[in-house]
Amino acid sequence: MQHLLNDFMVEEHIKNALKEDIGFGDITTDYLLEDDFEISAMLNTRQDGILCGIDVAEKVFKILSNDILFNNFYKDGDAIKKGDNIAFIKGSARAILSGERTALNYIQRMSGIATETKKYQDAIGNLKAKITDTRKTTPNFRMFEKYSVFMGGARLHRFNLSDCVMLKDNHIQLTHGSITHAVNKIRQHLSHTHKIEVECDTLEQVKEALSAKADIIMLDNMTCDIMKQCVQLIGDKAIIEASGNVTLENIHDIAATGVDVISSSAIVAKAKTLDIALDM
Repeated sequence: MQHLLNDFMVEEHIKNALKEDIGFGDITTDYLLEDDFEISAMLNTRQDGILCGIDVAEKVFKILSNDILFNNFYKDGDAIKKGDNIAFIKGSARAILSGERTALNYIQRMSGIATETKKYQDAIGNLKAKITDTRKTTPNFRMFEKYSVFMGGARLHRFNLSDCVMLKDNHIQLTHGSITHAVNKIRQHLSHTHKIEVECDTLEQVKEALSAKADIIMLDNMTCDIMKQCVQLIGDKAIIEASGNVTLENIHDIAATGVDVISSSAIVAKAKTLDIALDM
């Protein structure tokens, strides 16, 4: 999944982040230290979790100084324990101190999302369902958040509006309440490479989406009993997605209905940053 973090896109994003943070110069570090002053530092974790964003953090420092030595002891997706040293950094004190906060912002946020995602996938247990994300992401940070979700063990939902058709309740209302009409109208223009997903609130809507030959049927905010009925009705005729009010406490019960994927914004929107620090 490294294609999610293309080097040129990551580098551009980091440069903009550094522009925001450093501004016209780090007046604390630049006035305090000489250009050739070098230091050594350790990235370490103060919490258990799943590491994510180590290569992004490295790129922050190397954009500021080509001579930075960055040796990481773990890779993205690895489990880390409180007290673990994650990476050794040596080089320009100005580059390390000026880039510290930006590097930590990336790795703390990304590791927090990967850690939260892993909790949800683990709660599903041995059932076939996979947790997946949504488009409820931070503007201009989506590629990092989606990459983090994948590193936490999840599948990825559509990246943007051009990836897949998703007919939600508002779309259906604007086509006279007809799923069939909406699907047929879109199919006239759609590429053969795109799937059509339909959000359904009731068993009757599921029946109509099946009849219209939707590729993916989302069971939105249904009880587990109704979801079981829908799963039996759909069978293998479409990919079955469950969504709405998914929590760590109920995700196993939702998975037990037989759905294929369970989408939740919580793995991104409610993820706390992982406590990672840089110590000299």
